Amino acid sequence: MKLWEKDSKTEDSVMKFTVGNDRDYDRLLAPYDIVGSMAQAIMLAETGIIETVEAKQLVSELAAYFPTVMDASFSLNPEDEDIHSHLENYLVKRTGDAGKKIHTARSRNDQVMTAMQLLMKEEWRLLISEVSSLFDVLISQAENHKASLIPGYTHTQVAMPSSIALWLGAYAESLVNDLQLASGIIRVIDQNPLGSAAGYGSSFPINRELTTKLAGFSDILVSSASAQLNRSRMEAFMAQGLASLAQTLNRLAADMILFMGQDHNFIGFPEELTTGSSIMPHKKNPDVLELIRAHSNLVMLAPTQLNALTSNMISGYHRDFQLAKEILVPAIDKTKQCLAMMELMVGQMKVNNDILKAEKYKYIFSVEEVNSRVIEGKTFRDAYREVAEDIKNGTYNPDYKANYTHLGSIGNPGLDLIRKKMQQVLKQTEITSLETVFEGLSGYYSGN
Repeated sequence: MKLWEKDSKTEDSVMKFTVGNDRDYDRLLAPYDIVGSMAQAIMLAETGIIETVEAKQLVSELAAYFPTVMDASFSLNPEDEDIHSHLENYLVKRTGDAGKKIHTARSRNDQVMTAMQLLMKEEWRLLISEVSSLFDVLISQAENHKASLIPGYTHTQVAMPSSIALWLGAYAESLVNDLQLASGIIRVIDQNPLGSAAGYGSSFPINRELTTKLAGFSDILVSSASAQLNRSRMEAFMAQGLASLAQTLNRLAADMILFMGQDHNFIGFPEELTTGSSIMPHKKNPDVLELIRAHSNLVMLAPTQLNALTSNMISGYHRDFQLAKEILVPAIDKTKQCLAMMELMVGQMKVNNDILKAEKYKYIFSVEEVNSRVIEGKTFRDAYREVAEDIKNGTYNPDYKANYTHLGSIGNPGLDLIRKKMQQVLKQTEITSLETVFEGLSGYYSGN
């Protein structure tokens, strides 16, 4: 039975179109909807809207059902419109009239928003763990190859000396910046919308501060209208954070694809991490890296898609919001997959040393030659012109030395400082797990 169903039956084609893919995505929302419903039941009892004995029944049944919805085989019944209908129907079967009271003082609007924001918080917790693991591998490889020099590029042309440590350290620090952005996004998502109902509050004497605490939110979306205004904006904010991570992964993958090619041969990978050609026996193709690059490009489209979804609607609820899950959930999954695969590739990466001894890289030391003449007493501009003339005349003959000592250079890549920055941002982005919140709700009536 649908939550809104009365005496008349909706046309089957209308139901099929409006439900769309909701059942598939709502399966993922199930544990979060249970947590939100447990907080709702406790609050209803604490404010005297329902009896405590009824709340105990509801919390107990929801807690018992939690492992079922966490199982990968869980699916909705054909007669259920969505997970919210499914859970209410389940509670009615198990508790009778108490189950019919679970929806008191809330709308499906704030119910969905609460579940989605709890899901986004938990997904950020998992994503941050994946990012941290990739960061550690990048830093470890950078530490192992501090002395391995490679060309640095501008305009896709060899420019100045770089190193494996400087290159990988740069992407490690980029992940730090991605999480700095995520920390702000998490603070926005971590605001409780429950109790805003259909966007205009409830005439019941509810306690929104209590549900905020019970459901593990750190703050509250104060205005009921604000809660609705932020529907799908929360998803767009999260997508922006995913896009930032995706851009880092995209550029790192592009670098690695270029650097492992035979024309560069800076790095290599075990054969089992590459694929072959159906006709060219020598090929070791970077399919994993190419797909990371491709998936990341698609993830970077998610913020645009979500912003477009809600760009021309007045305030209040619209069914358009339903489609946000179909954009955000796949973007989350692809980002997690790409982070895991990039960690595998970086961890198995082999580095070729003595790359810069090749004749074709001698011009990357032109800046070193200019600088050495400046140190001897010439002005920078005069030294620059002299070296340019030597290159033009074919008399340029560098000594292939790169003397860098300042912080953030090939001689001092600052990996320890980058590691400290990551430790700081990880503290800023600590998130209580859904399991911990669930356990607190499950034990609320223990001993009572």
